[in-house]
Amino acid sequence: MNKRALAALLATAIAIPAEGLRQRVYYDPPGILTVCYGHTGTDIVKTKTYSLDECKQLLTQDMLTAVEAVDRCQPGLPANVLAAFSDAAFNIGPRVACDTANSTAARLLRVGRYDEACNQLYKWDKARVAGVLVPLPGLTKRRAKEVALCLTPEAPVAIGGGSGDLSWRPAYAVVHYSWTNAKTEQGEGMGVLA
Repeated sequence: MNKRALAALLATAIAIPAEGLRQRVYYDPPGILTVCYGHTGTDIVKTKTYSLDECKQLLTQDMLTAVEAVDRCQPGLPANVLAAFSDAAFNIGPRVACDTANSTAARLLRVGRYDEACNQLYKWDKARVAGVLVPLPGLTKRRAKEVALCLTPEAPVAIGGGSGDLSWRPAYAVVHYSWTNAKTEQGEGMGVLA
């Protein structure tokens, strides 16, 4: 498994419980039209109820887009740092990792000061609600999980290679746990990540 794929798996393990699954379109606290696991965009059909498979596909596409954006603007990050900032980018956009003019975290990533950059994630827990920038408890919890992952020693990148190699299991177990233990808005289990 390459570094981008590992980062996407680890970031998805944070995103699934943080976002939750809502198969009907809704507005999130800042008023952004959203569906499934935090998918936003002009492709959302307001009157549609999305299937679980559609939601998984949207999450996969969105997370890979976030990972690619962070990896493109900050090439060479360790997998754990890439994963943490990819989840943040998935959630709030790539500015946190890529905009060196306006993000201290992005400037610290650029010069390889990863621990300091990771701790900057705590500052990104606010959203505009009714025009006022306020901390949101869900974002505060999510940033703490990203920081914990970010500060974890780097996971191996070349995993799942030879026969008998079980080093891929921790990342798979995290994502498997997230899929099987997350709840839909109806309170049902979700099944295994395909």
